[in-house]
Amino acid sequence: MALLDMKDVRGGYGDADILQGVSITVAEKEIVVIVGPNGAGKSTAMKAVFGLLNVRGGQIVFDGDDITHWAPNRIVQRGICYVPQVDNVFREMTVHENLEMGGFLRSGDLSAAYDRIYGLFPDLKAKRRNLAGDLSGGQRQMVAMGRALMLEPKLLLLDEPTAGLSPKYMEQIFQITRDVRDHGVSILLVEQHAKQALAFCDRGYVLATGANRHEGTGQALLADREVAEMFLGG
Repeated sequence: MALLDMKDVRGGYGDADILQGVSITVAEKEIVVIVGPNGAGKSTAMKAVFGLLNVRGGQIVFDGDDITHWAPNRIVQRGICYVPQVDNVFREMTVHENLEMGGFLRSGDLSAAYDRIYGLFPDLKAKRRNLAGDLSGGQRQMVAMGRALMLEPKLLLLDEPTAGLSPKYMEQIFQITRDVRDHGVSILLVEQHAKQALAFCDRGYVLATGANRHEGTGQALLADREVAEMFLGG
């Protein structure tokens, strides 16, 4: 059984349906990437999973529960965390304070959780007392991911995690994403660097005009001539 099963979902903002019947599944311990041209509905599909827009058709099932019309706070409690593309850290708080905010639903001693996050993101350990707003873009992305992981989610949603990052930090974020998956967390991400994302993911979906166009393993999509010519720049 899929951990996440998004079936023929339609919806959007106001009266406009950006999604025209999108279907996406994510299995346990799997990295799934959504790629496609601008305006394809990639980020909108992710926001639908997290309860941030009006779903007017279809169904979203997570770990056996129909979460189609759940509010985001209830979805977080169920085991899904979302890292948006922008404004994803508390810039006037330190790195460690950001992580503390991530653990707001947990009680008891969080020492082991902090150790796990700093183990995944060693760059942050030395900067734990620095303001998040003073960090580089790549380091702020690590803070955002680390804060989400403080809740030990079953599924992590990442919206354009490498946007604006240098090639060095882009590869580092991809490697950390693999490490997170290896620790048992499933990952659904939207990526603008389609070739690089498909090269490291387990499976991928290509969306266009709010609907599924192609799906398959990352390697199969990279090898597909139509996908390469239409969506990957040849």
